[in-house]
Amino acid sequence: MPRRVEDFRGLTRVSRLRILHSVHRQPGRRLAEIASEVNLHLNTTREHLAVLEAEGLVHSLRLVTGVRGRPPVVFHPVTDAHENDAAHGRATAAAARGNLLRRLEPELDRSAELGVEAMAQLDALYEHLEDIGLEPQPDDSQLRINVAPCRYAFAITTERALVCSVHIQLLKHQLQQVPGPVRLRSVKPFVTPTRCEIALEVRDGPSLAEREAQGAAATS
Repeated sequence: MPRRVEDFRGLTRVSRLRILHSVHRQPGRRLAEIASEVNLHLNTTREHLAVLEAEGLVHSLRLVTGVRGRPPVVFHPVTDAHENDAAHGRATAAAARGNLLRRLEPELDRSAELGVEAMAQLDALYEHLEDIGLEPQPDDSQLRINVAPCRYAFAITTERALVCSVHIQLLKHQLQQVPGPVRLRSVKPFVTPTRCEIALEVRDGPSLAEREAQGAAATS
């Protein structure tokens, strides 16, 4: 069943990928800090962040400092769909389309095995991959997804590490945005020149991102 495909403009420029990577790497940064890291003018960085926020990839918060004047704004990745209207709308729409698809093709329904929450996470993840042009080919029986990285050929040659890092973080965040037991187990970039492989797992306890944070804290 064909789904509605949206173009994430925020991921079609290397400069925005760098900004998003900066937000992923150190959440809670202010505009000037991000602009300095990516070597862009403040106004240019502000415009790019506005696009990323409008597409549900980052969200902004005003800090309460107790000091007179305009409160500073900081930027975070979206890890809960309720943090951003666009992200929430996508997650809700993906779940509705997934439910419709399973009613039309009951053999695709693994709710009895994985649970309703897991299916909602998978719906959101598959739609995210389709929306950003990575052509997902899911194998639900193995919880594996093959994706085609060709959409980002414009940046792969010179910015492969950047592109892969941003997309891996987005996969983690997409699964975090919708509550459930599905976690990202691994990502194998360029298994072939035209294919990457995503492996998922269903588990209780902390997510991959949470385990990485705990590991970083233990070594600090």
